[in-house]
Amino acid sequence: MKSYIKIFLVLIIISDCILISAQTNNPIQLLEQGRKTSIRGMSVVSDKIVWVSGSGGSVGKSVDGGKTFNWITVKGYEKRDFRDIEAYNQNTAIIMAVAEPALILKTTDGGENWYKVFEDSTKGMFLDAMHAEAKSIQVIGDPINGKAFFAFSNNLGETWETNKLDGIALSDGEAFFASSGTNLQISKSSNTFKKGTFMVTGGKVSRLLNARDQRDQYPLPLLQGKESTGANSIALSPSGNHAFIVGGDFANDTIRTGNSIALRLEPSILFKAPTTPPFGYRSCVIYLNNQTLVACGTSGVDISKDGGMNWENISNQSFHVVQKAKNGRAVFLAGGGGRIAKLTIKP
Repeated sequence: MKSYIKIFLVLIIISDCILISAQTNNPIQLLEQGRKTSIRGMSVVSDKIVWVSGSGGSVGKSVDGGKTFNWITVKGYEKRDFRDIEAYNQNTAIIMAVAEPALILKTTDGGENWYKVFEDSTKGMFLDAMHAEAKSIQVIGDPINGKAFFAFSNNLGETWETNKLDGIALSDGEAFFASSGTNLQISKSSNTFKKGTFMVTGGKVSRLLNARDQRDQYPLPLLQGKESTGANSIALSPSGNHAFIVGGDFANDTIRTGNSIALRLEPSILFKAPTTPPFGYRSCVIYLNNQTLVACGTSGVDISKDGGMNWENISNQSFHVVQKAKNGRAVFLAGGGGRIAKLTIKP
């Protein structure tokens, strides 16, 4: 009997060691889950300050690197879906409610109070993404009268201007996805094509657009043709010389065909398909450095360490958005069910 007990104890110890090892090697550390909100907006200010936004009027903030989150339901907007957020520090942030009507709210006291800085009740109005660089913020939305909606602010979101007269024409069935707030990027480069605002569309048609020049419109070699297909996210490399786009078919989220494309931006634009693509539909992609990228979607999380040419699946957990600290190295992910996690893998 004693020998059986010893064997049983040894097996327990071995299984515990395996479990500990598996947990240690898991690059994704789950921080929050179970809240009744689908998170698609995320802004990581620093390694300590993280803001998220989602459905049910929910906004969350952490000032300790994700150890704890303070949650609020924005008063008067309890049923709104805040699909994107841009934060500047632990006190100032801007949130975007997509439609009925489209709204942008701002706080300067850490989220205790919010005031309206933009509203548009035009029929068909649906905002999809925001992106901020310094004091400039730009917003894109689905087409109104056949043209992409575009709004911008040059004073930290206090006042806004729109392009109601000269928006870029979109094809029938072509629009933007409000899946992660990352199908819009502002380039800081002063060189030719790299300068300006990049947008990627999806649906029955999928294209790369540059808001600076309507002649800069490129069909994307991605899966398209249905309302659920096309590009969802674009990331610009830190050097500004390359970009990467992800998408696919969110209605068939394990399909790997036509879900991503790499771009060289200079001296001329050149598309290059990955040798080993991400492992399904992906709603968000970011660069950790010029060679290391992370992509996430409803069917998992992938990493590439060679500029996006080859991808490795590191988790089958579902996330909508992934973001790296603007001033730091921390990387966080968020998704449905109030799920928030931290990526601990080293680039």
